[in-house]
Amino acid sequence: VGVRLVPALAEEGSREVLRQLRVDWPSGSGGSALPDAVSALKRALGRSPCAAACEQGPGAAALPEDVICKVHLKSFVEQQGLVGYDPNLDVLLVTEGKLRSLAELQQAVLQCTVSNSVALPASRFPDGSCCSIVHVVNCEEEFQQQQLDLLWRILDPGAHTALQKHLVCGPVKVTNSSSPIGADQYFQLRKHQMYEASVMKYGELAQDEAWTEVIDTLTVAAIRFEMLSTAHRSQITLDLEDTSISTKGTKSGAFVMYNCARLATLFDTYQRAVERGTYPPLPPVSELNFSCLREEGEWLLLFNYLLPFPEVLQQAAQLPAPTKGIRITANTETVCKFLIQLSMDFSSYYNRVHVLGEPFPHLFDQMFARLQLLGAVRDVFHSALATLHLPPLSQI
Repeated sequence: VGVRLVPALAEEGSREVLRQLRVDWPSGSGGSALPDAVSALKRALGRSPCAAACEQGPGAAALPEDVICKVHLKSFVEQQGLVGYDPNLDVLLVTEGKLRSLAELQQAVLQCTVSNSVALPASRFPDGSCCSIVHVVNCEEEFQQQQLDLLWRILDPGAHTALQKHLVCGPVKVTNSSSPIGADQYFQLRKHQMYEASVMKYGELAQDEAWTEVIDTLTVAAIRFEMLSTAHRSQITLDLEDTSISTKGTKSGAFVMYNCARLATLFDTYQRAVERGTYPPLPPVSELNFSCLREEGEWLLLFNYLLPFPEVLQQAAQLPAPTKGIRITANTETVCKFLIQLSMDFSSYYNRVHVLGEPFPHLFDQMFARLQLLGAVRDVFHSALATLHLPPLSQI
């Protein structure tokens, strides 16, 4: 979701919103190490064959005072055989500000950790690096970010800079707002709407930690789905007065979380009934009679969601291996649409079918088969939500 809210490295004012949204966004503040990193980049500039001093004699165009030198980007792109960069990239005037931005990127990379890097196949990282860099940037700043990318390649020709890619996002337009709205205002507005919708549905809410956590989680889910249900290359139009984002509206992340919670409640109810002796424990899968599943909705859940789910993940969650181009695509909308459609069909089935029936032995075969099916549905919910870094709710 940081894709839509912040360009490049998050600015200080946006970091609190990202924390609330549970987005782990690289921080390049660098602290005391930043001046040293900038100094190192200046030394690298002095040694680079791509850098040249700026002419300051009579007749030369006046340059801003903070310009250090100029770097020939176009010739570097041609020499390296790089493809996919804007053809208008030519000479870059290097300033203190650009070097500081580059130093922040370097610091962010140093702070990143790679989990289970031993398990990563060497073919994914042919140069021996286990770190790839994705510039998440809005379309209006793509040109400037490509400049920074090339400057980084020139001044720090390490293994990781060869794996730079760009994920470019369309603009976010806001309707029904008399003035520009910042990320924090947007988050607080959606949170207030979620609270009001919850009060309308469940009555006055107790101001305790449990309800606060539920409202926060629902708000994060609503915002993530609002942002990520649209292809990142496309424009998003936010209607700030659209309160369906915070209810069971079938396009809302809150609707997905609600149905996930219904499944959790179902299995909690069943488990408590087993502990009381009302129902027997769920038998092993090999002993279940799946011929008891005769409802059309049961087969729909199996063939439209359980079986195709690995393919959905393959399409949506796997970034492509390094290629010659610099742009990449992350199809988050595929997972969002899958979850929303699954929620609609599961909700329809669950409202129509009584899963936990009377505790009569002749009904147990059908109940067990349905529980096994819905257990698989629950697992799919959890796995798909995990790709969006959303924790499943156990109750609402």
